[in-house]
Amino acid sequence: MSLARDGVGTEATVRAFWSQIHPVFMLPPLAASLFGAILAGSVDPLIAAVHVGAMFAAVYTAHLKDGYVDFHVRGEDDDHPLTERGCRAGLVASTAAFVGCCLLLAAFANVLAVALTVPTWLIAYHHAPQLDMNPLTATTGYPLGIALAIIGGFAAQAGTLTPVPVGFAIVFLVLLSGIKVIDDAQDYEYDRTIAKRTVAVVVGPSRAYGVAYGLMIAALLAVVALVAVDVFPPGAVGAALAFAVVAAVARRAGPELATMLLIRGSYVFLAVLVAAVWFEPLPGLG
Repeated sequence: MSLARDGVGTEATVRAFWSQIHPVFMLPPLAASLFGAILAGSVDPLIAAVHVGAMFAAVYTAHLKDGYVDFHVRGEDDDHPLTERGCRAGLVASTAAFVGCCLLLAAFANVLAVALTVPTWLIAYHHAPQLDMNPLTATTGYPLGIALAIIGGFAAQAGTLTPVPVGFAIVFLVLLSGIKVIDDAQDYEYDRTIAKRTVAVVVGPSRAYGVAYGLMIAALLAVVALVAVDVFPPGAVGAALAFAVVAAVARRAGPELATMLLIRGSYVFLAVLVAAVWFEPLPGLG
């Protein structure tokens, strides 16, 4: 039985599995893992690579499971490149890769890193059809994965946690939750028909925008406050200002364009934070 729905043979199968790699949503967790490692000061490249590998396997699992549920179970999507058997085979392979990375972290890093990494797979696997039906978990699933990637990447290097990576993790959790609320608003009409309780469905699209931008403003204010108390380096204020500009432009756009702008704005936010930490290290970062 074929693993791919569109063709047979190795080329069709590879193409089908490759299609489940979505760079826009997969790069942030990988970058967050490396950001956590950078925060630790001294980076062991092997351990950093293993943790990045674990994040990739977790997000790939999420995409496979989400596609399987949306097409083969719920019938929401019009098409999917993998058969049911292909989805299951992919889930087994991605889970095996994740477990392998966790075992390597246990052997070459520390137990804390493993404890902070395992929940990312649990969130990924259970996002659909369990977590995405509740407004809280549907909104915070992906952002929580990013937060865990930051502190997991840090713990893998340092063997402990400090206020700095925890602060960054909380900021990204809140900021990305705001973006996710707007992203979910794109599917407001359809989600209502299947009783999918996103924030937009529960409070309405207009109020959902208010919730979203309220979360993002709170995250940016938290950055400024943490700079003021010397937890974050001063350059982090630049990251907040850069994202604020993007958010102001996105505020005038519809859900689809706003989501695209805000996700890319989050890339800029992370890049400026990395530069700030790299060039303005605080005593607590080493």
